[in-house]
Amino acid sequence: MTVLRTILYALLGYLSGSVLYAQVFSRLFHKPNPTEQSKDHNPGTANAFQNGGFWCGALTLICDLLKGLIPVFSFLSEPTPDPCACALVLAAPVIGHAFPVFHRFQGGKGIAVTFGCLLGLLPLCQPVATLAMYFILFSVVLQITPHFYRTLVSYVCALVNMIFLVKLPAIWMGFLLISAVVILSLHMSKEQREQIKVKCLWTR
Repeated sequence: MTVLRTILYALLGYLSGSVLYAQVFSRLFHKPNPTEQSKDHNPGTANAFQNGGFWCGALTLICDLLKGLIPVFSFLSEPTPDPCACALVLAAPVIGHAFPVFHRFQGGKGIAVTFGCLLGLLPLCQPVATLAMYFILFSVVLQITPHFYRTLVSYVCALVNMIFLVKLPAIWMGFLLISAVVILSLHMSKEQREQIKVKCLWTR
């Protein structure tokens, strides 16, 4: 029963992640397709805001968060002793977003969906707070540009932090899988790689 439940929720999470809301709301608002107009061709929240405006971006953000949050939170509503099962369900929406079955397995990076999956762990807030902290750190205090490298460094640092500080194997195993998917998506991205730049807050 546990195996069947894990397979069911992992499949639901993957299918949930496979819905690219940036494209859905761009069509509904009659806005340009973000995969065609943006530099990185990414069907994500940032490009939904940039190409579709506030409401297109806001609705995309909410739905990208929910498509990670709902499957994970629902699965964890019942105790699951197997950390591998939890890790798979935790990562499934991000896998679906990066390799969506509805879009020929060509999706986005999965950053907003990652936050949604980690929000699904509530009331445990350390994982989502850790990732948010590193994104803020490398966006404001020690600014890393372009966004490609900021995302890469944020995920790696958050992963190391979770491995050593989060005592639940299911969480860091799941985030390890998520990080691998996001990094692979970054590597496969059509975004042009500019030279990495690092600026400290106090040197500006």
